[in-house]
Amino acid sequence: MGHGSSKEDGSSCSSDEDAKPSRISRVKQRLRRHRLRRRRGSDSSHKKLFAAEDFAGIAHLTLINAEMKFKDKWLACVSFGEQTFRTNVSNETDKPVWNCERKLLLEKTGPRVARISVFETNRLSKNNLIGYCEINLLDYLTQDSDSDFGTFDLIDPGSSDKVVGCVCISCNVEDPIETEKNFARRILSVVDYDEDGKLSLSEFSELINAFGNNLAASKKEELFKAADKNGDGVVSLDELAELLALQQETEPIMNCCPVCGEVVEGGDQLNSLIHLSLCFDEGTGNQVMTGGFLTDKQASYGWMFKLSEWAHFSSYSFGLNSGSSASHILVFDRKTKRLVEELINTKIVLSMRTIYQSKIGLGLMDKGAKEILQSISERQGRQMNTAESAKEIPKFVEFFKDQINMAEVKYPLEHFKTFNEFFVRELKPGARTIASIERDDVAVCAADCRLMAFKSVEDSLRFWVKGRKFSIQGLLGKEVCSNAFIDGSLVIFRLAPQDYHRFHLPVSGTIVKFVNIPGCLYTVNPIAVNSKYCNVFTENKRVVTIISTAKFGKVAFVAIGATMVGSITFVKKEGDFVKKGEELGYFSFGGSTVICVFEKGAIDIDDDLLANSGRSLETLVSVGMTLGVSKKKPGSEGLPNLENCVLRN
Repeated sequence: MGHGSSKEDGSSCSSDEDAKPSRISRVKQRLRRHRLRRRRGSDSSHKKLFAAEDFAGIAHLTLINAEMKFKDKWLACVSFGEQTFRTNVSNETDKPVWNCERKLLLEKTGPRVARISVFETNRLSKNNLIGYCEINLLDYLTQDSDSDFGTFDLIDPGSSDKVVGCVCISCNVEDPIETEKNFARRILSVVDYDEDGKLSLSEFSELINAFGNNLAASKKEELFKAADKNGDGVVSLDELAELLALQQETEPIMNCCPVCGEVVEGGDQLNSLIHLSLCFDEGTGNQVMTGGFLTDKQASYGWMFKLSEWAHFSSYSFGLNSGSSASHILVFDRKTKRLVEELINTKIVLSMRTIYQSKIGLGLMDKGAKEILQSISERQGRQMNTAESAKEIPKFVEFFKDQINMAEVKYPLEHFKTFNEFFVRELKPGARTIASIERDDVAVCAADCRLMAFKSVEDSLRFWVKGRKFSIQGLLGKEVCSNAFIDGSLVIFRLAPQDYHRFHLPVSGTIVKFVNIPGCLYTVNPIAVNSKYCNVFTENKRVVTIISTAKFGKVAFVAIGATMVGSITFVKKEGDFVKKGEELGYFSFGGSTVICVFEKGAIDIDDDLLANSGRSLETLVSVGMTLGVSKKKPGSEGLPNLENCVLRN
């Protein structure tokens, strides 16, 4: 792919009439074509520097072919970390062949699971996901096998026990020496005009000039002689690879990558190797997967979405703009360490943007629309308790088929007599593991949700909550708010409609009180939370639960109602001693949110949660995952105040 176009361009540029300066500029232009071929965001994984202890290797993954149950034109995507790549579209067949490859950077503490998704491509706006598989690349590469090839079942996204086909891959760890040779081969192909696999002095000189290093350019002949080990007057592939590797360690020829323009640090062989391998990823003549996508859904969208993106009707990114100006909400899956798109109906997105992202929309709220929304929510809640509403359950499960795992649900679909019964469904025992169950100094996630965590309310206002009047006092109310909470840490657990809607205790302790605070029923979607025109958390209906703990002091647990949420139900009562991970209550139909407020200095929130929140990126978590650790030193709680002790006979 890369070689073919380079050679064709090279032959068209070999005229004797070409002036030397224009020829150098054409070499630079041809190098940059590699860059243009990769879409924005495709190289994000190697922009940071890696320590040797974190580097696990570079996986060379090839998606070979698949066998499906019916004929269609097929597209496959590979999602890994915050990157997604897609193959070309196959001919109409039930046995598509792609032979598409990509290199993936493996970190010991980074993403390990690659998700392969296969789509049928018969739609204008987006294509239909038929099956997927997830492969732990580190496990696959370290298994005891003589073959790089493997075949994996494709699972129906709507039923985890249904196989819809299979996919064949090849995966191996690239040898560092071969990486250097491949890089040299690709560089050589750009300036090797006679295509003899060797560089003459003039071709070598043009390559050095294209690197943009003035010092190296002034020593071209010296470098050429150093590279020409056998003295035959030309530089071979192996000689060029050796020169590039040696010079990058001692006196770099390249101050910046000739493809992407990024600075390449001299003397850092590991990161130079990573960068060169991933930047020039056209490899063996196979098709290279197209990069620049964040999720498989984005990669699978058809030309109508691309047209709307071009026309600025929608955009695709994460952060604050994903709620306020984009049509897509992206979250980071903590388990797979991969970006995923939250499913939400397009009409609902447009209506929420109209209401919550404009002064006019919020003006309507102030003129009586709040009461209308309250009435609609209560009426919809009652409707979801009727037997007729059970007809909506299969449609709901189908729409969210790859985000609802029915294998975890305690009862089959036939068990639920109303939609609300399904909405507040229980999970099978053991479906959620509670981290460090015996340690009360470890707090856990309270819900299956999208989480934002902040050390202080100031951080939350900077990175996420844009309501003009948001404060801890406003959230908790005067009755329970104390000075210790005002400067405390804040954790927001947002539940989407497809989530398991029972919330659990993040800490162990005693329930001191429940305080009901009446209010509105705004949506808790980021479109509203990121809006500067409304104050979702301090205006919505909510119940504040105060939990007294030995390890974290007092913890405020705020259950917030939202659009279409008819009620908040608790299964514990005041005075109960509770253990973390136990169920505390549930929300009826609709989206909803829980906010935990910890006293100042009470908790060290997990670094990955804070890092994602600092990027205005929600983290997809499950009940029982670690949230943070108490800052109290072991043995410091419960000590008597000796100043007040009185000795008696």
